[in-house]
Amino acid sequence: MNLMGTRKHSDKRETLRIPARSMGTTVIAVITGLFSLTAQAQQSAPITLSRTISLIDVQGKFDHLAIDITGNRLFIAATGNHSVEVINMKTDKVEQSISGLGKPHGLAWVGAKGSLYVADGALGELRVYTGKPLALNGTIKLSDDADDMVYDEADHLLFVGHGGSDAANPAKIAVVDTERFSLVANLPVATHPEALEIDPASRRVFANIADSNEVAVIGSDTWAITAQWKLTKAADNVPLAFDGEHQLLFVACRTPGTLIALDAANGKELASVTSAGQADDLFFDPALRRVYLISGAGEVDSYQLDAAKILHPLGEVHTAAGAKTALFVPAQGLLYVGVPGMGGNAAEIRVYSTSPHGGE
Repeated sequence: MNLMGTRKHSDKRETLRIPARSMGTTVIAVITGLFSLTAQAQQSAPITLSRTISLIDVQGKFDHLAIDITGNRLFIAATGNHSVEVINMKTDKVEQSISGLGKPHGLAWVGAKGSLYVADGALGELRVYTGKPLALNGTIKLSDDADDMVYDEADHLLFVGHGGSDAANPAKIAVVDTERFSLVANLPVATHPEALEIDPASRRVFANIADSNEVAVIGSDTWAITAQWKLTKAADNVPLAFDGEHQLLFVACRTPGTLIALDAANGKELASVTSAGQADDLFFDPALRRVYLISGAGEVDSYQLDAAKILHPLGEVHTAAGAKTALFVPAQGLLYVGVPGMGGNAAEIRVYSTSPHGGE
């Protein structure tokens, strides 16, 4: 099986082909590529704006988002506002503003514990909030620029990237036992960790180490870095997304704007194509087999993986300048995009439907 794709660039077309590989008796077809827009894709947008949530009292940039589906709450790290905003999704109103923060970055909601975890880059802390309304219930000291995090539901572990600003604050990935809210490991990495993702089946954690142009892999039962995959096709790899069905790891780089597909088994670069610059978030939709790339340039690029295991570009949807962070919720078929409050304009969350039929 071939991996093929075409992307229109200026007046030329680039074609990518990667032959199928065999491992034992199992043929592993890892497919990514880009085709020019099909007629069907041209007739309908890949995502459609469903509604807008206005945040009139919030200023500055956003970072990560999290959701409590059962409780109908959306959590937003309002970094420029030094707060975490809690949105009631029944009313689309702010029901709580958690203040007293420096630079909230990573968020994780663990419904089984009724806990919201917040990584604060300025305070160099991981904080946990519980109760209604949410109240501070504990802190773990990390280092500067505590950032993105990912939760291992099977082992109740939270992996948090932090540090890397200087020799006094080396880059690490903290492993936190959420049952006891204690630090059980602090894994050194080359430079500051950006996005983290997890393979729920193997429970391996992938971390983008952007300034070193590599992806670090944490073993499921070792609490240690088991692999470091060097990228060669582009640099400044900030967001990533995982496709468990095809064992693909998608990595978006900023220098230059490039989307790379890696074999999740060994980190081999399978294909790369030009993508939007300033990529900051990336998501894979397993139900629709789509990839959504969110760019600070003010757009969301979408790609469709078809039945023949080929990925087609569905085009871009323009959002707003600086709207670089988002949250895709597969259970809802919704993409929440944060638009910063700047230049006298109120901050807002734009809610896009990923359903082919639109709506929510």
